[in-house]
Amino acid sequence: MTDLRVTLIQTALHWESPAANLAMLEEKIWQTGQPADLIVLPEMFTTGFTMNAAALAEPMNLTTFKWLKSQAAQTGAVVTGSYIVKEKDQYFNRLVWMQPDGGYATYDKRHLFRMAHEHETYSGGRQRLIREWKGWRICPLVCYDLRFPVWSRNGLRQDGEGLQYDLLLYVANWPQPRRHAWSALLKARAIENLSYTIGVNRVGSDGKGHPYSGDSAVISPKGEVLFEEGETETIQTLTLSGEQLTSFRAAFPAFMDADDFEIK
Repeated sequence: MTDLRVTLIQTALHWESPAANLAMLEEKIWQTGQPADLIVLPEMFTTGFTMNAAALAEPMNLTTFKWLKSQAAQTGAVVTGSYIVKEKDQYFNRLVWMQPDGGYATYDKRHLFRMAHEHETYSGGRQRLIREWKGWRICPLVCYDLRFPVWSRNGLRQDGEGLQYDLLLYVANWPQPRRHAWSALLKARAIENLSYTIGVNRVGSDGKGHPYSGDSAVISPKGEVLFEEGETETIQTLTLSGEQLTSFRAAFPAFMDADDFEIK
């Protein structure tokens, strides 16, 4: 495996204002100043975490989709994050994985945050997404998914050539009162899955006054904190070592003793 350069964008968001957020994020992407293989935006990066889907949802292949396609092509990096998408009569909190060549994939958030009535507005996803990029297998998930280790579990690949993914990625709007759970669970997911784990959260307050503490982080497969940023806006590019990941898994193959089960 080669190394992977990942850029995290931790930012405040303009409440329910897609045009303002896309303009702001485009400027931040061009402020990175360093080449990257993967650029990660927060959950619902065009609006903040809102249940006002009827007014703010977009069909696929419209404004935000085209914006992602443009940013990926111009930077030469995969650009990913989630926003509100409408298909037929359903709304989805949908992560789009956009490649520089225009190829893309999607993941619909499976675990919907019932304490904010997200499950009453959005439809949940049914399939996990794993994409290969630059020799890495990457599994992107969304916010509340972090609390459910079964859905995140890194099992053996069907071809027997190793684990299903090398990098577990969470985009989020995770509120400040539960920041300790966020930090603890990111470490747990990294340790139990022998995988790099990244969480990209927002900062600031939303239109309902909920504060967000950021705490975006990069965790090693050993559970070490390689990067963590608190409540300030930040653009951070880090290099993940493929050699260190491969060596650690070879020396400590705990996945070989994992229990077999299926998700139904």
